[in-house]
Amino acid sequence: MKKILAFALAALMLFALSACGKKETKTLTLATSADFPPYEYVDDNGQYAGIDIEVAGKIAEKLGMKLKVENMEFNAVVTSVSSGKYDIGMAGLTVDEERKQSVNFTDPYATAIQVVIVKENSEIKSVDDLYKEGASYKAGVQLSTTGDIYFSDDIKEGKTTCTVQEFKSGADAVAALVTDKIDCVIIDNEPAKSFVKANQGLKILETEYAVESYAICLSKNNPELLEQVNKALNELIADGTVKGIVDKYIPAE
Repeated sequence: MKKILAFALAALMLFALSACGKKETKTLTLATSADFPPYEYVDDNGQYAGIDIEVAGKIAEKLGMKLKVENMEFNAVVTSVSSGKYDIGMAGLTVDEERKQSVNFTDPYATAIQVVIVKENSEIKSVDDLYKEGASYKAGVQLSTTGDIYFSDDIKEGKTTCTVQEFKSGADAVAALVTDKIDCVIIDNEPAKSFVKANQGLKILETEYAVESYAICLSKNNPELLEQVNKALNELIADGTVKGIVDKYIPAE
């Protein structure tokens, strides 16, 4: 009986030592809005894919962490990260003064162009047409995107007499354009290409609406994580990993 008890005690001690020695992999939570291809979307297998998803995955690897993606509406990404609910936010996020009041940003990792989608027979021939005296076009935007912020601000400042209508997603805005509920959609160039390809009779204006940089947002209450993520991001930029991911989704034309 003594031998049995001694054996059981030894086994228990070995198990306890083993459990103590085993490090639990920490999780890096990513807040995103997976309706913005090629930066983030749900693929045919129901998996999250895109530039931001892969870059976030590589950052998590460098930090020795496991990435967990949390999908939500775009306008909830910054607020959920600001509150500390999620660690980082990536959703084609532009660094602007309004967002910088509630979150910190890493260095930029991509440059994007905002464009305008119209119907092929549209009277809108260039971005300037939206700013002509007496213009009364209705522009569609995804809620809380830079297209929304920029155009809404221009309306408030009297730079344009056009109106704006906000939608939960870029796809909803494009659907409204197809059914003549709005006159144009202001959106990032890459998803714009996908929407035009999927909807016959649409085109992208040649003139750019705005040029912007994308970065990762983090809570202001976690400067240590900001430093770690920024360091990992810059290493991935320096060794060509980020460029490789971007080139995979946005081939040179």
